[in-house]
Amino acid sequence: MTVITNIEDLRRIYRRRVPKMFYDYVESGSWTEQTFRENSSDFDKVRLRQRVAVDMTGRSTKTQMIGQEVKMPVALAPVGMTGMQCADGEIKAARAAENFGVPFTLSTMSINSIEDVASHTTTPFWFQLYTMKDQDYLRRLIQRAKDAKCSALVITLDLQILGQRHKDLKNGLSAPPKLTLSMLADLMTKWSWGLGMLSAKRREFGNIVGHVEGVSDASSLMTWTAEQFDPSLDWEKVEKLIELWGGKVILKGLLDPDDAVRAAKMGVDAIIVSNHGGRQLDGALSSIRMLPRLLDAVQGDIEVHLDSGIRSGQDILKAIALGAKGTYVGRAFIYGLGALGEKGVTKALELLHKEFDTTMALCGERNVGCLGRHNLYVPEDFSGRWQ
Repeated sequence: MTVITNIEDLRRIYRRRVPKMFYDYVESGSWTEQTFRENSSDFDKVRLRQRVAVDMTGRSTKTQMIGQEVKMPVALAPVGMTGMQCADGEIKAARAAENFGVPFTLSTMSINSIEDVASHTTTPFWFQLYTMKDQDYLRRLIQRAKDAKCSALVITLDLQILGQRHKDLKNGLSAPPKLTLSMLADLMTKWSWGLGMLSAKRREFGNIVGHVEGVSDASSLMTWTAEQFDPSLDWEKVEKLIELWGGKVILKGLLDPDDAVRAAKMGVDAIIVSNHGGRQLDGALSSIRMLPRLLDAVQGDIEVHLDSGIRSGQDILKAIALGAKGTYVGRAFIYGLGALGEKGVTKALELLHKEFDTTMALCGERNVGCLGRHNLYVPEDFSGRWQ
């Protein structure tokens, strides 16, 4: 029996069990993948300040993200095609998050639909929105999220056009996958995944198929999707989406201080410092490196969260100690989901929580609110000004 001690253990199991096409979709970035790699490696450059002879009893990792109580400052990030990593993946991940006590964010490009997830959970989840050219579809999608009682809308701003991801192109990524000779050969070693997919509720994009006129199969779906991301998205359109939603809003994909200041003035509930997991603009700086700059820019006027690169509870603590009010894990929970299904997502959250709690204690703190830059040794260029 494999003893699972960290997120990397889950990743290794995940790689053995999920088809290469979908493993590569998650475990890769755009172009040279420099930003993808540095999202994680830059966390190693922030070091921890150990404190001793401090009373460590009575610790609590509980806090709030946009006013919602959370067991630790973590939400499950929106990940497209989660239902291709494991049969009914979005439903399983949402249930694990609900039972553990952290928010789940459903992607527009999910396999299970908004309604599917809502019918299998009792706690309101968050919905992530991609802006599409089809305005009628966009309005109906937002209304469906309202009808499902989603408690926050996460508007992604950094995918007006799709960054080139070489592995996806070479693999011929699609949902459901095309049964090529290479795919069939891969499936022969991933039989448990295939068996699970036979009983899956859905194998296509559930928020799109059946909700757009003329989109009824994989071929028409891929054609429609490729043409729909809206390159004309601007701040005026963002304001209209905020008004249309009328509830709590989080803006995702900010990496520049000027953009953060603009977002803060719009009165949204939070912004997410993110470079889309290194999957859009390769060569951009890592999220953790940019976090101090954006925090300094907004001066506490808005709640700032961090996404991209988190693989451990220590990474979570570093982001919170730098000033973030919440963090997002995408790949980390997908590793668990692909490895062990719903139990794997729970295992990933348990590992992150244990690491976060233990690290907090060894840094001499007993609750999340006491964490600060005094707990860290931060390289000077992380908070430097542009030259």
